[in-house]
Amino acid sequence: MKVRKNTLIKESLPDRISMAIIYTLLTLVLIAVAYPLIYIVSSSFSSSTAVMEGRVWLLPVQPTLNGYHAVFQYPQIWNGYLNSIIYTALGSLISISLTVMMAYPLSRTTFVGRKLLVWALLFAMLFSGGLIPFYLVVRSLHMLDTIWAMVLPGALSVFSVIVAKTFFQSTIPNDLYEAAQLDGCNDGRYLISIVLPLSKPVLAVLLLWSAVGQWNSYFNALILLDSEKMYPLQLVLREILVLNSVSLGSMSLSAEQLKQFEDMKNLLKYSVIVVASVPILMLYPFIQKYFVKGVMIGSIKA
Repeated sequence: MKVRKNTLIKESLPDRISMAIIYTLLTLVLIAVAYPLIYIVSSSFSSSTAVMEGRVWLLPVQPTLNGYHAVFQYPQIWNGYLNSIIYTALGSLISISLTVMMAYPLSRTTFVGRKLLVWALLFAMLFSGGLIPFYLVVRSLHMLDTIWAMVLPGALSVFSVIVAKTFFQSTIPNDLYEAAQLDGCNDGRYLISIVLPLSKPVLAVLLLWSAVGQWNSYFNALILLDSEKMYPLQLVLREILVLNSVSLGSMSLSAEQLKQFEDMKNLLKYSVIVVASVPILMLYPFIQKYFVKGVMIGSIKA
């Protein structure tokens, strides 16, 4: 008995034209997104003369590590790095803890007043008091120019609570809770031993959202911090990129390097951007496998 080989269905001309247009548009989007990143990385490895003359297009011109050498000779960079790591780690831990403690009770149908609290959260997400009341509240709590000013005001995200709540409702069955109750498991033990291990995808998504937001945040630091020693990396980056203020006296460079530093400011900008982006780029691969699953499940409206 002869087995017929599978034959591909021949696409019609309109289908081929449509696919060609789609691939062309996607290619243009890819170029628009990827080229600025490639240009920044290439410029950071190019000589300051090539960057100033605009000769860097795709690949590094006269490759050198002078930009990175100057960056890591600038003490404020290291101080900003340490501050950002502390703010990101502590802020993400507090954010995840508060989100779970708010989302889990709201996901239980037996929780009295859950609908009222959900509407209150939605109202708070849509309407806010504004910048001045926000500043006054932080000042009245004596958190200005402290680490808590960076990690507490934005610790609870209503959107994250809604995503986590929806995930708990759609993924954790009630039968599992009833079985745990029969075995004498209380709510706290059930949350820690059963719910959280089964919620790794959504927790990874929330962790990434919180970490990226905290790492890239600079506006709160701009209005709530006064001491330069408390500045996060993004605020140091802002001073270099926007204000172009780099203290030459604080850098342990040779006389020749100090003389050339004015010509290296553009190169320094690109190097700092790359250095500031590395930690988040290193974090993403470890939780990428949970990211898509967590977003898709948590996006289902309940």
